Amino acid sequence: MRLGIIGLPNSGKTTLFNALTGGNIPTSPVSSGQFEVNTAIVNVPDERVDKLAEMYQSKKKVYTTITYTDIGGLDKGVGKGGLSGAFRTALQQVDGFVHVLRVFRSETVPHPYNSVDPQRDLEILDSEFLLLDTLSIETRLEKVQNELRIKGKRAEKLMQEELPLLEKLKAHVDSGAPLRNLDLTNEELKLIGGYGFLTLKPVLIVLNLGDQVREQDRHVRYSYRRAKHIAIQAALEAELAQLPPEDAALFMEEYGIRELSAAQVIRLSYELLGIHSFLTAGDKESRAWSIPQGATAWEAAGAIHSDIQAGFIRAEVTAYRDLIELGSEKAVKAAGKMRLESKEYVVQDGDVMVFRHSN
Repeated sequence: MRLGIIGLPNSGKTTLFNALTGGNIPTSPVSSGQFEVNTAIVNVPDERVDKLAEMYQSKKKVYTTITYTDIGGLDKGVGKGGLSGAFRTALQQVDGFVHVLRVFRSETVPHPYNSVDPQRDLEILDSEFLLLDTLSIETRLEKVQNELRIKGKRAEKLMQEELPLLEKLKAHVDSGAPLRNLDLTNEELKLIGGYGFLTLKPVLIVLNLGDQVREQDRHVRYSYRRAKHIAIQAALEAELAQLPPEDAALFMEEYGIRELSAAQVIRLSYELLGIHSFLTAGDKESRAWSIPQGATAWEAAGAIHSDIQAGFIRAEVTAYRDLIELGSEKAVKAAGKMRLESKEYVVQDGDVMVFRHSN
């Protein structure tokens, strides 16, 4: 799972990257405007893993992870002439975007447009991505039309199926809406899966607040699907991320901060991708495993190991809440709260699972 952090110059992308990853990548008040990428893998905070590890006295705790890529160099005009190969690859390879919008005001960090207006900034990059997708659709549409014109009935069946879909996509982007707002079947998504359309990817909008926080700074208008938003003081949280854990905890306690917003950003990123977790626990390790929402027990077994999936017999399933409330596997079984499920069972977020298999 990979998310690209994007935004206009001096919006605080790298500051947010540092807050999320605990990194210390230098930030500059003057953007180079060049293509730059920083990448880091972070754990998805999950107190369920911590509590299971305590219950089972696990030697090891393993969390699910997300890869964040800080992509610099985006600004107004990138959609006109297309993107360079490296830039396009970086944007296309991520599964979704974290779009940082500047809300903070600063005399030392100039805004590229000399005023702070997060709604305008959001629409700038949205428009550029829409233009890039439009160009990609038009290029592919022209190629398919030419092939069909030349080959006629001998044209590949795939191209014959692709033509009406491309026309559907073209009509939608011409209306000014991102592709994520279009109803597409799984078959249609497979047909266009290799094109890396940017407006098809989900987006988490992050409002980067300053020291003086006003309620109106926490919102922008964005009615499209597969989008979430959150407000965060990225500079403060990047500083806290550099502190030893005990010092950070003391600071949070002093200011009544129960949880850092960076942790919420990570969890929202996870949810945005349509992913959730099931859990396994024992004395060796307690662990969270990533699977798509709607995945079956058979697919969950495969997330652990292909041999477990191949030899799947059944899954023993306990709801995390039941296990915590009752205090042990023994108590769960005595209360009749442990279920035996087949491979068709749709796994729920937080299911604690044991797989029985023949391999």
